Amino acid sequence: MHGGLSRPMRVVVLSLCLLSFPLVPFSAQAGSGPTRSSSADALPIPVDHAFHGAIHLAIVADTKHGIFHITESIPVPSPGEMVLYYPEWETTSHSATASVLELAGLHIEASGQEQSWRRDPFNVHAFRVQAPAGTTSLQLRFDYLPKPGGEIRPEMIDVQWQRMVLYPAGWYARNLPVVASLRLPADLHAVTALRLAKNEATPNSADQLLTFTPAVLDQLVDAPVYAARYVRQIDLGSTSKHVVQLDLLADAEADLTAKAEALNSLRTLLSQTEKVFGPPPFSRYEMLVSLSDELFPGGGREHLEEGENNMPASFFTDYEHQIANRDLIAHEYVHAWNGRYRQPAGLWSPTFNQPTDPSLLWVYEGQTEFWGRVLAARSGMRSYQQTLDKLALDASLVANRPGREWKNLADSTLDALYMPGHPIAWREYQRREDYYPEGVLLWLDVDAHLQELSSGTIGIDEFARRFFAVHDNPTKTSTYTFEDVCATLNALAPSDWKSFFQLHLLTHHTADVMTGLTGAGWRLTYTSAPTEAFLQQQTEAGVTDLTTSVGFQITDNGVIKSVLWNGPAFRAGIAPTAQVTEVNGRAFTPELLLSAIRSSTQTKIRLSVKMGASDQELFIPYEGSLRYPHLERIPGTQDFLTPLLAPR
Repeated sequence: MHGGLSRPMRVVVLSLCLLSFPLVPFSAQAGSGPTRSSSADALPIPVDHAFHGAIHLAIVADTKHGIFHITESIPVPSPGEMVLYYPEWETTSHSATASVLELAGLHIEASGQEQSWRRDPFNVHAFRVQAPAGTTSLQLRFDYLPKPGGEIRPEMIDVQWQRMVLYPAGWYARNLPVVASLRLPADLHAVTALRLAKNEATPNSADQLLTFTPAVLDQLVDAPVYAARYVRQIDLGSTSKHVVQLDLLADAEADLTAKAEALNSLRTLLSQTEKVFGPPPFSRYEMLVSLSDELFPGGGREHLEEGENNMPASFFTDYEHQIANRDLIAHEYVHAWNGRYRQPAGLWSPTFNQPTDPSLLWVYEGQTEFWGRVLAARSGMRSYQQTLDKLALDASLVANRPGREWKNLADSTLDALYMPGHPIAWREYQRREDYYPEGVLLWLDVDAHLQELSSGTIGIDEFARRFFAVHDNPTKTSTYTFEDVCATLNALAPSDWKSFFQLHLLTHHTADVMTGLTGAGWRLTYTSAPTEAFLQQQTEAGVTDLTTSVGFQITDNGVIKSVLWNGPAFRAGIAPTAQVTEVNGRAFTPELLLSAIRSSTQTKIRLSVKMGASDQELFIPYEGSLRYPHLERIPGTQDFLTPLLAPR
């Protein structure tokens, strides 16, 4: 036994020692270190006033090197410092997704003399330059360097104007006239909502020069140009007041073949959409559909007079296997009304360099996604059963969001501000842009609630027709607020709509967000047989999707792509990027894993997993069958969903 004080005695002695020293209160020491004063020069505040003169913008598409060369002439209002902005906030992403990293080789001249410029240290998208006395314009040269293989290839070009222009600070974008031209290889055919003033061959070259009629900057940015080697244009519908043209652009000529079924459904889409929203907010609309497996990024972008729809090359030639993609065109078309003609007040900005507020994306994107589902059914782009199966995928995704426990839908609308361009490892836990699928269920609940309040005489069609009605000036954008949404609904069917929406936006309980489905007379269930919509979706994602059983998605070579937070695989210790090498002692195949899950009530699922440099043998705590989402009717309830999906 060692000598010394016992533990209680040591505590007493330590306490006495502490008491023998005076307690000196701690406080931060002001003035004892560096201080900082703002040294930032103020940037011009945009003002809604006239700009004298026009910006001349000339772009050369260099398909050999995959870059764009830009020259620009910008009028000088008065001598002295000018600030030129490179756009940062993109309308279609609702975020600061345009990167000045891709601008290079900037030179600025005045009266033939090179002028020095400096980048603002607090806003790297702002360039300061001194305009000498007597200078009437600045001449700019620079290059736009997109990611390889994306926006410019010999087969196809995507001209996003906001990434190829500098503009003077201090004016609204709608006050800045631009005369734009685009030089392309002669074998490419261009499509855009911009009006073409002139198309001519360039001297001593195999290029063509397209000059567009003048447009103000925000109109220019809202009308990108696509050009491809193979183009097919089809008139989908013409009246005395508006024309809609389908523009197919492909890397291969064979991909331009479109089946009659697909074209007929697109024509029906136009009439069904107009029955919902009323007359369109445009005189001419270009429905751009790029058919390429190379174009980056995929998906769509909305504009007032055109829609970008980046589809797989086989979208039309293999139409029966494109269930998952069919309502993208409907989604972007609806955005002409919801998003471009009318948009949330917080998302409108006078320039492309001021932050926006995406809090109403559950209306802007969520309701548009809802209408994409509905109009795809009404137009025949999807059958009734395919639509139910697609809605089952939405409902299952929404129901399996453990991240809702800490992050509600209102917070998820802010994802647009910080998530674009950043991969996330735990999708179900971190949540990302859930205002799309959750918005589908939310607006389904709006319809069910309207039907209930009005004894079936008023539905969401009446709301859309009233809220997005095109008035005297269809090309003039108007904005809306949360209060406007509630007021329109309240005029149709009086209720506490503010509390109705706040429940959806602020809840942390899955049951609350599923009320749209149950209110429509349906519920989410799971069976052991996948739907065709499910199979096509997992094929497109390149995975075997087992999220709703063992809790992960896995590739054909065994790499774990995603893991459901706190699901069976998570509890077993599996994380994304791990690789499954064996299933119950045999070399991994997707079929073997599916068989092991089917037999999990008799035999535990044993996986050999490589995680980093270590190999582990893990048992998945799951006993059950394969589970795939389906919708089924709730007995004894009224079915509001079936009539909602029926053609008008």
